[in-house]
Amino acid sequence: MSLGFLKGSSILITGGTGSFGKQCIKALLQKTEARRIIIFSRDEYKQVKMTAEFPDTEGRLRFFIGDVRDKERLERAFNDVDYVIHAAALKHVPILEYNPFEAIKTNILGSKNVIDAAIDCRVKKVILVSTDKAANPANLYGATKLCAERLMISSNVYGAEKTKFSVARYGNVFGSRGSLVELIKKQMSKGEVALTHEDMTRFWITLDQGVNLVLSVLEKMQGGEIFVPKIPSMKIKDLIQILAPGCKLKIIGIRPGEKLHEVLITQEEARHTKDADDYYVILPEIKGWSINSSYAENKNFSDLYFSSDKNHFWLDREAIIKLLSTVSNE
Repeated sequence: MSLGFLKGSSILITGGTGSFGKQCIKALLQKTEARRIIIFSRDEYKQVKMTAEFPDTEGRLRFFIGDVRDKERLERAFNDVDYVIHAAALKHVPILEYNPFEAIKTNILGSKNVIDAAIDCRVKKVILVSTDKAANPANLYGATKLCAERLMISSNVYGAEKTKFSVARYGNVFGSRGSLVELIKKQMSKGEVALTHEDMTRFWITLDQGVNLVLSVLEKMQGGEIFVPKIPSMKIKDLIQILAPGCKLKIIGIRPGEKLHEVLITQEEARHTKDADDYYVILPEIKGWSINSSYAENKNFSDLYFSSDKNHFWLDREAIIKLLSTVSNE
């Protein structure tokens, strides 16, 4: 992956103190000659910790305290910024079911603020980091991320091709903060691990893969695409049995708003989905801006239904153990 296009540029990451943000910053500092990398987040303490984690950045790393709910602060932060990676979101499903208006303020209205500020400040490109829960959503979190996706795609009309907007949509991040791996490790000490359903499946992607996808498509995006990586699935039961082999499984039932299987590309989206080697590209159905024909020759997947239970890519026991070794010290 060549990141030469970022040489001399200024990049801002909303929600930059999260798991994705920290991994993305490492990649940007090590692999690019970006002039300035800006962390935009509302958590002062996490920013203080990050300054200690990245002590020698030659002035390339900057920190802005702010909330995506505050458009005025976004406009100040976006001054002289070339690229924005919008990763800020409220994302814990059960919590958001009990705090619905807060989810809307951050995930939907916050995304609108990012869009407006990017257009007003003439940012070149904005990419939204989204989730499989946005496809055929079954909970409020997924619904808010679906709205954020639609806002991003449609805003290419307002960007007048000077500011372009696209989406990177992928599944659970293996070993990230608050992930299932972390939850299982906490439960292991009690000798019993909770499992919602024996047949439950999920998509899995590593932090590095997620960061590489976002940075790769940041260069290639023309505006309006949803980029979906070809990532594998696993059964949650298999993960628990490998990670906690001596523990008893306690079946607790599917929680409100939770799916048995997740979806990355719906049947409706498949009609306008193209193959692009390591990932799929969902093209916009309604366009009021130009998008060139670079995907036109690619294979179409009109019959594709990319769900975690019908995936062609599966993680076997060996692959799961290998993945676990990458997060064993986290």
